[in-house]
Amino acid sequence: MVGLISIITTTFDREDALDAVLRGLSRQSDRAFEVVIADDGSGPATSRLILDWMLRLGVPLNHVWQEHRGFRAAAVRNRAIRASQGSYCIFLDGDCIPRRDFIATHRRLAEPGWFVAGNRVLLSRGFTEQVLSNRLEPETWPFAAFGRRRLRREINRLMPLVHLPLGVARKAQARSWHGCRSCNLAVWRSDLDRVDGFDASYTGWGKEDSDLVVRLLHAGIKRKDGRFATGVLHLWHPQADRSRLPHNEAKLGNVLAGDHVRAETGLSHDDAIDAPDMDASAATNPSASPLGTGP
Repeated sequence: MVGLISIITTTFDREDALDAVLRGLSRQSDRAFEVVIADDGSGPATSRLILDWMLRLGVPLNHVWQEHRGFRAAAVRNRAIRASQGSYCIFLDGDCIPRRDFIATHRRLAEPGWFVAGNRVLLSRGFTEQVLSNRLEPETWPFAAFGRRRLRREINRLMPLVHLPLGVARKAQARSWHGCRSCNLAVWRSDLDRVDGFDASYTGWGKEDSDLVVRLLHAGIKRKDGRFATGVLHLWHPQADRSRLPHNEAKLGNVLAGDHVRAETGLSHDDAIDAPDMDASAATNPSASPLGTGP
């Protein structure tokens, strides 16, 4: 049985998008959750936003910060996992707005021995700018409103917003890692401990989430499909620097060719190596306590 759920949300200097995501989380029908912001080195504006949401989110909100030294999503997610209290972790990017039933649906889909891979709807650049500048609330809109947006090519597809009871079909890709993304991925904390979390030796954009999923599969944890149930609204953003992608793809290839389960540099990695980052947070961004907990 799932108890407290930990929503682990990555961000870096994008307060407008994070504000929309936290707004979506504030509207959740299921309230048995906490939020841990995995912050890859944002400045004071993000800290102020999070402090403001701590007062009104209605559930515990934690801010975990590391010094920005390039894209290090795996490392900061591990920090957030260590700071979390839930028995079940849902990874949600800080530009992916959840609808009201997001957590409730993930709770229903949770099953021991399985992780759940959700999906997303991509918003166009223009539509994203409308949402953020006009403070639109698409997470509350009916399906028909998105149909009109699709006709105007402001979103890339509709199907993630459809709810279908797929039953056993959700387990049809039990051994497949393709298409699993950490922007909408749910994993039992005990399974994250088993594989030692994300591999922080992945730096730069790409494949750290695939690496985690492959190692979960190596450990005997199977994939359950969250499509037609858990779709999120992914705000547009400029393409990230992909100069490290070939290196990360080579690392993933080695993982696929082998059978190892635990991360090279994972959850159990000695935090002392990262201690300067934590000190930098306190020195340069005192309002962003790395382990500050909301009410």
